[in-house]
Amino acid sequence: MHSGPDYHGSSSTRRCFVPRTQYLITRRSPSGAGVHSLPPQPHKSTYSNVFASEPDNRAHTGLDATPGHDVVSALLFSTAGPDATRLSGEYNVASRRCRRPMDPERVLVEALARRDADDDIPRLDVAEESGELHACQKRSDILEACRRRDIPVLRSLAESPGGFLADHLRRIAWPILLGLPPPDAASGGDAGHVQSENHTGDWKELPRHRDEDQVQLDVNRSFIYYPNDQSEAQLEQCKSELSSLIIEVLRRYPYLCYFQGYHDICQVFMLVLEPFWRARMVARLSVLRIRDFMLPSLGPTTSQLRLLPDILAKADPQLRRHVATIEPFYALAGTLTMYAHNIEGYRDIARMFDVFLAREPVFSIYVFAQIVMGRRDEIFDIDDPDMLQVVLAKVPRNMDLDALIAKSVDLFDRYPPDSLRSWRRISSASVLKTGRDVSICAKQTPEDGHAYFRQQAQEIRWVDMRHRLTMAFWRYRRPSRAVGMAIAVVAMALYLQRNPAGVHYIMSLFSR
Repeated sequence: MHSGPDYHGSSSTRRCFVPRTQYLITRRSPSGAGVHSLPPQPHKSTYSNVFASEPDNRAHTGLDATPGHDVVSALLFSTAGPDATRLSGEYNVASRRCRRPMDPERVLVEALARRDADDDIPRLDVAEESGELHACQKRSDILEACRRRDIPVLRSLAESPGGFLADHLRRIAWPILLGLPPPDAASGGDAGHVQSENHTGDWKELPRHRDEDQVQLDVNRSFIYYPNDQSEAQLEQCKSELSSLIIEVLRRYPYLCYFQGYHDICQVFMLVLEPFWRARMVARLSVLRIRDFMLPSLGPTTSQLRLLPDILAKADPQLRRHVATIEPFYALAGTLTMYAHNIEGYRDIARMFDVFLAREPVFSIYVFAQIVMGRRDEIFDIDDPDMLQVVLAKVPRNMDLDALIAKSVDLFDRYPPDSLRSWRRISSASVLKTGRDVSICAKQTPEDGHAYFRQQAQEIRWVDMRHRLTMAFWRYRRPSRAVGMAIAVVAMALYLQRNPAGVHYIMSLFSR
């Protein structure tokens, strides 16, 4: 467990406001009179000040370094865009000072009193300022966890109200959760000196992927809900960038199979991340976190969905009995796309991605189980199976996402995956098991993911062959041949298990 503040504690910690990046830094002179505002400092590079030490920050902003001579309060007074380039030195001073033990009420009251005479500064009530002080504290904790690459702490912060708060913080935290180095100040925020895995050379010169036509069809239907402030020309540019992002990943990792809904996931990454990071992040997500969905068969995806009834059976047996006749495919769109296909608000889906990247892949199944349980009364009012299927497949709008995440975390803790009956049927090469520990998964390489992919693909072929042999046995099930056929099936199964190369030949015989 981390030693930082508990973001699930008192009700006051639930007030996380949308972060903004322009601050007023005030300090008290040695005599106690007078307030000095510090003008914004020129920003040299995207993240040049984010991980700077405090003495450097003090020198940068001109603050008196003598202890007891200044009282710093970060008072939010205007909204800036999400770009990390708008961060400046005073942001770091404010966020780091918020971590020091002090009486927040005294600081706020003094700050309000000192600025009462200044009509140019908008006044905020004490409750809002208290919330902003908490947001300032949380931003500081996110940056500190990123600096230390502390994934358990980032997980706790992602689960807490507001998640990572804003896109400029997500651009630092998300790469760490997926096992990439954070943006580097030395390269202007692009980490251009890092030659990431399999991302050298021009992807446009690589062979065409078999699924590119389907990619284009799906991209043409993208950006329906967000961004909603773009012109037609800007949306077309977004679609072009999205198409390039998806095709680059598929060409660099040609063994991956595209699935409909993949573009919804990539759309979120494209809007949050800078161009340099997009393909690298999506590639690691694809190979190490959602690999089961990119296999040549839906078998592993179906196995994941089988966990949903098990969770309901443990958490709410009565509800499970009511929907027992409904196959869990109603959860397919949500779990397959990390809910990017279901959630229509950009800020909401970015917040959900915070927790999905910080948690193990199986967590999305628990989220859907909690959504179903949250609609318990509505579901019990419906008896028609077809109507139930439709209702269960819909994710409600305007959900309290922070409450949903907190309840899903509790559900996971009460009924962990290894307590579920269907868990033992999940392949050892499935992302549900290879990604069970996010810290370990972050250290895996694309080569590791490819090896797991080959293992799963082989298992799929083996299951398919076993099914074909069973059907053949059923076809020739006359009593006089039953015993001999049974022996032949067992012998064939053992042979194929020890000699996988023979699978293709046998399959060709049955396909004639």
